[in-house]
Amino acid sequence: MNDIRTELKDFASSFNGELKQYFPLPQGPEKRVVEAMEYSVLNGGKRIRPFLVKETAGLFDVPLNQALRVGAALEMLHVYSLIHDDLPAMDNDDWRRGKPTCHKQFDEATAILAGDALLTYAFEIMSHKNTHPDAKIRCQLVQLLAQAAGGFRGMVAGQMLDLLAENMQNPNNPEELIRKIEEMKTGRLLRFAIEAGAVLGQADMQAHNALMLYAMKIGLTFQISDDILDVEGNQALVGKTLHKDEAQNKLTFVSLYGLQGAKDLAKKLTNEAIAALEMFGNKAANLINLAQFIIERDR
Repeated sequence: MNDIRTELKDFASSFNGELKQYFPLPQGPEKRVVEAMEYSVLNGGKRIRPFLVKETAGLFDVPLNQALRVGAALEMLHVYSLIHDDLPAMDNDDWRRGKPTCHKQFDEATAILAGDALLTYAFEIMSHKNTHPDAKIRCQLVQLLAQAAGGFRGMVAGQMLDLLAENMQNPNNPEELIRKIEEMKTGRLLRFAIEAGAVLGQADMQAHNALMLYAMKIGLTFQISDDILDVEGNQALVGKTLHKDEAQNKLTFVSLYGLQGAKDLAKKLTNEAIAALEMFGNKAANLINLAQFIIERDR
């Protein structure tokens, strides 16, 4: 596990260096929104999603620069979602990655605009010819990212359902509800990261299906891990306010299964994710180790 922690740390450091090039400051006072964008994007983080793009693309020997550009676009969109998620009207959080959230560091209006700008910037980066020479591949990536982020079965839909679930009294099938929230809110961007690598590598159907199964399993595990961390995590390590789920009476995997039950489910899903990668052999070593890391992170 030390190896994957080192891999992630080294990747995050080099990837952060890459990200800096995306934020040239305008000369006028409007640069404030770019400063807020840069502050939020470069405000720490393990960069798991772009790491997944790189590792999945690496299974098919995709040039690194292509994977990094897709990872950068994905990270712009992911951070937009964090900025908006932290706003008072949503999760109302003052801390993100151990630092003041965007609306606390700047103000609410600037935070909203910074999130909007990062969302659109993601598609500007993804659609650029430097991301992939084949326009059909770029269009496929743009479409997949839009679907993953959107309001039908994407991240926005999941956020809406998560907000509504807070006021649901005794839902008919709480397990189905929480899995649906996870699939859309948390799992969709993780799934996109893996599918993007497969698209860049023009994977065949067998490889694509194996990677989608892996993505589904680690997506669930990631959310279960978040729910567990909210109960027993170290706030200094996690970098955000903990113990909010119970206070807000949120439906979580811990509230549904109990703490040990959630841990057991996470372990089961991790083993299934690892099994899905068998066809890739040693080339998938980092993806296998990452699946294990997800349930052991930031205790």
